[in-house]
Amino acid sequence: MSDPVRPVPTNLILGFLGVGKTTAILDLLRQKPEGEVWAVLVNEFGEVGIDGAILETEGAVVREIPGGCMCCVAGLPMQIGLNQLIARAKPDRLLIEPTGLGHPSQILDTLTGEYYQDVLKLGPVITLVDPRKLEDPRVQDNVQFRDQVAAADILVANKTDLCTDNQVHAFDQWAARLAPEGRPVYHTNHGHLSVALLDGTAALPEVSEPHAHHHHHGKIADSPPPSVDENPWQWVTNRGQGHNSIGWRIHPELMLDENAILAMAMDDRLLRFKAVIHTRDGWRVVNVVDGAVTILPGEPRELSRVELISAEALDASEMDQLLRAAAGLTDQD
Repeated sequence: MSDPVRPVPTNLILGFLGVGKTTAILDLLRQKPEGEVWAVLVNEFGEVGIDGAILETEGAVVREIPGGCMCCVAGLPMQIGLNQLIARAKPDRLLIEPTGLGHPSQILDTLTGEYYQDVLKLGPVITLVDPRKLEDPRVQDNVQFRDQVAAADILVANKTDLCTDNQVHAFDQWAARLAPEGRPVYHTNHGHLSVALLDGTAALPEVSEPHAHHHHHGKIADSPPPSVDENPWQWVTNRGQGHNSIGWRIHPELMLDENAILAMAMDDRLLRFKAVIHTRDGWRVVNVVDGAVTILPGEPRELSRVELISAEALDASEMDQLLRAAAGLTDQD
């Protein structure tokens, strides 16, 4: 007689745009117990899958739902992606990263509904907050931000190394006024979370030191990436929830100039710039948020990906010309 199938421990990692959700999940994956299979269902507002490409480097089984559609009313794209991920990966743990521009209530309704009650075991919902953002009344008034905070079982102040003491203190006061009383509130930086936090059994240190990087080779279950052999330069756009995105998929043989990419990324109209790219000096992972630039060495990928997000509508053709110039292409190429 076969053993009954145990529900998969599942956690939502929530947070507003640029708060460090993907970095936090990467940190958790590096703490994965040996021999376990972890899966990540990731939803980006953009269309080209930057976060999924980054998470794959830590051996996660990744399923992407692009274009911000995980939080749609029907929830059908999420259910299809979730079912495929569970069937293919048979994970020991599932992490779900919704877009930072989404409402989590529909996702929670789906995960706690009748269909998944014997399939998933929903653990604490963790919401990351950048204390600096609380100084902007537009953030606190943002309905997505409020929904993400309301859904949290655990609130985490991330990026505290970039905050003043007053900003961290203001976060603590703000969190103490929120319902429900007694909800766990922690401080960290660089997205460092204790893996035991996923089961609600451990606290975070006030300041965490970076983990050493250990590379894991895991299986990746998903549909094959879009072919760029016949069309080596592809770009797509998305618009909604008061934001706009432009994304590119580029053949890896087209090497981009790193300085030109950084100049493009520092456009003050951009809320977010992310890229996994093949440069003339090797592969790079580029992340720009709030004017802070992070550049890390990357591993060779099946294609380069670039994504930018802005509040105002940008001229996509103009941005495309800038990126083409970084690749040494002319308008005729």
